[in-house]
Amino acid sequence: PSPPARDPHTPPAMAAAAPSATALAGAALPLPLSARPQPARFSVALPRTAPPPPALRLRSVRRLAAAEGGTPGMKETLDKVVSAHKVVLFMKGTKDFPQCGFSHTVVQILRSLDVPFETLDVLANDALRQGLKDYSSWPTFPQLYIDGEFFGGCDITLGMYAYALSAWYIHAASWT
Repeated sequence: PSPPARDPHTPPAMAAAAPSATALAGAALPLPLSARPQPARFSVALPRTAPPPPALRLRSVRRLAAAEGGTPGMKETLDKVVSAHKVVLFMKGTKDFPQCGFSHTVVQILRSLDVPFETLDVLANDALRQGLKDYSSWPTFPQLYIDGEFFGGCDITLGMYAYALSAWYIHAASWT
């Protein structure tokens, strides 16, 4: 009999292992969804270690807002929004339906950390989108604000997440 057709969603490493599994069993064995790698979820406080690299430090919204551009009304509105919520993500789409991969990545990071957060869709309002670029001096989206301070975009959030996870693993290794 011919081998079963490869599922296009099956990772190549799993697809390569499938023929050997069928040879052992003598029949085709479907790979369950649970066999696919799942992202780790952490909801623990990470230990305090060395300070993050300078490129990953928070930048004050007040300092960024002092930069040129934007209307006074927009600046005041954005000041209120970022100070009214602990974590705010200005993104393309919504947290339930992100419209770009970078926004999706930041949403997944925040969810994996069990962080409650608010989102605003910048695609719904051109003035908001341009006003935020001027407000933060950051040209791309998503833009993450924590405790009223601009944290960064996807690259900085992902870098900080990886930095925190590596610090957690190093600290956890010292317990054993």
